[in-house]
Amino acid sequence: MVAPDAARCRHFLKGLSLAWPLLSEMSNDLEGGDMDLAVGINDTTLRDGEQTAGVVFRAEEKIAIARALDRAGVPEMEVGIPMLGPEECETIRAIGALGLRARLMVWARMCQADLDAARLCGNVIVHLSIPVSDIHIHGKLRRDRAWVLKTITRFVAAAVDRGAGVSVGAEDASRADPDFLCQVAQAAQAAGACRLRFADTLGVLDPFATFDRIRALARRTDLPIEMHAHDDLGLATANTLAAVQAGARYVNTTVNGLGERAGNASLEEVVVALHVIYRRATDIDMTHLPTISRLVAGASGRPPSPQKSVVGDAVFTHEAGIHVDGLLKDVRTYEGFDPAEVGRSHRIVLGKYSGSRAVAYVYGKLGIALSREQARKIVALVRAHATRTKASPSDQDLYDFLGQVQTHTLAGVAP
Repeated sequence: MVAPDAARCRHFLKGLSLAWPLLSEMSNDLEGGDMDLAVGINDTTLRDGEQTAGVVFRAEEKIAIARALDRAGVPEMEVGIPMLGPEECETIRAIGALGLRARLMVWARMCQADLDAARLCGNVIVHLSIPVSDIHIHGKLRRDRAWVLKTITRFVAAAVDRGAGVSVGAEDASRADPDFLCQVAQAAQAAGACRLRFADTLGVLDPFATFDRIRALARRTDLPIEMHAHDDLGLATANTLAAVQAGARYVNTTVNGLGERAGNASLEEVVVALHVIYRRATDIDMTHLPTISRLVAGASGRPPSPQKSVVGDAVFTHEAGIHVDGLLKDVRTYEGFDPAEVGRSHRIVLGKYSGSRAVAYVYGKLGIALSREQARKIVALVRAHATRTKASPSDQDLYDFLGQVQTHTLAGVAP
């Protein structure tokens, strides 16, 4: 290996000093091993989330979202692209003036104009992105690998010299030559970068390939790795978790999984899965997640599906008779974690698949104690209603069902 020259050593040491607050956080729990380290969440709702086709956040909406993320304890946010113009820079500066606990990052291409624009945004981490796959280097940039390495060295060093903490984004890393990606990491670190973002730009990886790629990269560089996953194949959250298991110290997320095309890894999914499956700390108060989801849904005009994990309206809703029976005996039978952990509670509704126990429970919530025979007869009415209307019965419907049963019982006729 060729010994680094004095200039590279100087940039590396300066970058290390600028990145020290980030690096020191990672080393707090080293005695417990990697699995005890908190996972750094870099939420990019205000940057990549806003790149969802047709989505635009007004300045006041960006500020409200930033405040909400900060209240929840999100440690780092990517808040915009300075090169978009003066209004974007003004919004970024306004977020910076809020006095948030979270670190702020801006996104830029690895070129002089973007670096100059980022400089106007105040005390922020600068994320400098550059393509690293041959498909992008040759097909989009009409350049070669040597140009990429020289560009990284030049612009990372320039940003560090200006006093910025620098993250390097490896665009299309999932389709890059692994050996070249290691050269990119080495060049970025030597120039003073504090982090390397591994971007699965087209969402083409699966969790197994993600684990292998991140593990191999982590073994060949000391530079902390951040996973940026897209959801084109529905695997963004799974790939993000695999990257953490393989050694990634940071992950990108967006609220409700917003983002280009199929979106990015979802903040709520990643945070809750890290907690429930791996017991990995993120220092985020999960009870804030539904509120943040609603805020972003309103600002983006993209409400999540009712079945959207963690924040969807139907996620903790139960109808099937077997499920409800088990749930009423022991909530652990059909809930993998307590809904209260994310500020939610479960709900039992009646429908085609309901049984008499669910019917008795729902009537009990209305202050009505049913006999077993009444519950059995009302089940038939509930199922017929659900089949006819494709909806759960309202409270008034339930009172009407009870009236029918009572009337027919008095008359001696089955309803």
